[in-house]
Amino acid sequence: MPNGSRSLCARADSRHSLPVAENVLARRFSAARPDQVWTSDITYVWTDEGWLYLVVFLDLYSRLVVGWAVSESLETGFVEQAFLQGQHRRGRGVSPLVHSDRGSQYASSAFRERLAAWGCSQSMSRRANCWDNAVTESFFGLFKNELVHHECFRTREEAKDKIFEYIEVFYNRLRIHSAVDYFAPAEYEARYHEAQRKQAA
Repeated sequence: MPNGSRSLCARADSRHSLPVAENVLARRFSAARPDQVWTSDITYVWTDEGWLYLVVFLDLYSRLVVGWAVSESLETGFVEQAFLQGQHRRGRGVSPLVHSDRGSQYASSAFRERLAAWGCSQSMSRRANCWDNAVTESFFGLFKNELVHHECFRTREEAKDKIFEYIEVFYNRLRIHSAVDYFAPAEYEARYHEAQRKQAA
């Protein structure tokens, strides 16, 4: 069976002539509030039907996965789909800095136009430098260790169901993180919004 635990970082298609954004994030892996910075990357999962690709958009403040999507191919469309899921979840007023690697999906005119339409700035890691996107790489490490390495997916649909369960049920709502004071991402954000309401009262 192919090794589904390998990092896609070293294999991301950055060999293109599309525009590349400056590394605005510059490894500043903290944020003062939700939706200030989203980071994104793509990984892959092996199933008996072949590869399934997963893209996530992760909020740097809380480590919450705000949007995600899966695809049988590395088409730009599924990256846009995950981004739109995040926008719909957060509301139209959200315009975070969006950081990713230099993959063609993120450098495509379609994705850049999508960001511009929402007023989002773009940041990209330096060439072949996974550490510039370390928070998302860390999420994928957890995802592989806590789910993928313990499963043998017969179908892509089965893998998608398990991914949904991991992200939406377990990771976002239950899994605690040292980076967010040992709260789960959703709870950490809820505490932020509660503090904001109290300050406004």
